[in-house]
Parts: sequence; C-alpha cells; structure tokens
Amino acid sequence: MLLRQRSTGHILAVVDLEDLFNVFRDEVLARDQVGEEEQEPEPVTKNDLKFLSGEPLPLCWTDPDYRKRSQSPF
Repeated sequence: MLLRQRSTGHILAVVDLEDLFNVFRDEVLARDQVGEEEQEPEPVTKNDLKFLSGEPLPLCWTDPDYRKRSQSPF
C-alpha cells in the first residue's frame, strides 16, 4: 500500500500490511519511492503517515483505545 509521509511528503510503500492494520504496532517498515532503485525498508511511525489523498489513517489502525474514545456518553 502506498502512503505519504507527513514530515517529508515522500510516497512510501508499506512492506507488511499486517503491521499497518495492527493497532498495537506504532511503526511499520516502508520503502521510500524516491529515485530509480528500490530503497531499503526503514521503520516509520504510523503518526507520520497519511493516505495519498491527505486523509489520516483510521483510528482503528493507530489507537488501541479508539472504541472507548468514540463511544457516546449517552
């Protein structure tokens, strides 16, 4: 999956999607898509990633307590 790194604006290819979807993982391995040669994977924090459209990653991928935070007090 291709995502954009917030801090650099570079497009990154996530190596293992299971790590991306795992709410208890703070980092994923990703390859920078700059240049002609394939780059070595490097760890990137999920907080520094967003979709190419600019939307943030879903809370269910980044926040272990997302259900508690999204529940209505009623």
